[in-house]
Amino acid sequence: MSELKLNNPLIEQRADPWIYKHTDGYYYFTASVPEYDRIELRRSRTISGLAETEGTTIWVKHETGWMSANIWAPEIHYIDGKWYVYYAAAHTSETRDGLFDHRMFVLENEAANPLEGEWVEKGQVVTKWESFALDATTFEHRGTRYYVWAQKDPGIPGNSNLYISEMENPWTLKGEQVLISRPEYDWEKQGYLVNEGAAILKRNGRIFMTYSASATDHNYCMGLLTADESSDLLNPTSWVKSPEPVFATSEANGLYGPGHNSFTVSEDGKQDILVYHARSYKEIEGDPLYDPNRHTRVQLIRWNEDGTPNFGVPRPDTKLVNAD
Repeated sequence: MSELKLNNPLIEQRADPWIYKHTDGYYYFTASVPEYDRIELRRSRTISGLAETEGTTIWVKHETGWMSANIWAPEIHYIDGKWYVYYAAAHTSETRDGLFDHRMFVLENEAANPLEGEWVEKGQVVTKWESFALDATTFEHRGTRYYVWAQKDPGIPGNSNLYISEMENPWTLKGEQVLISRPEYDWEKQGYLVNEGAAILKRNGRIFMTYSASATDHNYCMGLLTADESSDLLNPTSWVKSPEPVFATSEANGLYGPGHNSFTVSEDGKQDILVYHARSYKEIEGDPLYDPNRHTRVQLIRWNEDGTPNFGVPRPDTKLVNAD
């Protein structure tokens, strides 16, 4: 297996990165911007090209009310011939400051190229609680579309747990909304009790769901849930949690707080790639949320003999002369 010849960081000051390779041959990239005030898209024929192109702003936050602050973790998906962007946004008003007051929202675009056309607000994805909710992702399996997200259950101590539901359409849930993971281990409870930022990788007869845990400083790390592809994905017992983090800070390589990942594939489609953010320093002045230097990074995923992913450790930052 060849090495991935790409610069790290790939894109600076872009957290919660999402890279999706579409059937049109383009890679599409979106992420949280440091200002938390808009959603940007980039596209390129190559992964390295994403770093060389300017972002196109497709949506800007509202002045007040819902969707007026802290626009976090957008993801772009192509579903039934249309483009959708899922994102979290907070509420601001005279009495609400927008911090940790998020709900989940959806944009839709019918254009072939999502950097063109009109993005239409489809509204909030309504769940069974009106509480802090974020980091939605979606995937299809055996003819059913699922939605996975992080939310605060008012009856459970902590900050956020992971839930799954079927979808009626790309902006509406249906049926039962099931808790599949909550912070249990010490590494999920550093600073905050957090499970968030789920991403799906289907390989080798299983569905692997990564997620991120703990505070967004050097304690941030990735956990893993695994389900058999033939299991009932709405049954919590189908999801087995790995007892240790699968991707965490590397003091030796100078990478801190890796997490909020996504997955993409190499340009030949043969290699799976981990996309994530991390900082290059441990000590942070002030609130980690307002430190802009969570940079987008990428590296190859290895596969163990038993068919499970091996994420290794965050590789050192490199600047290649001829990245490809």
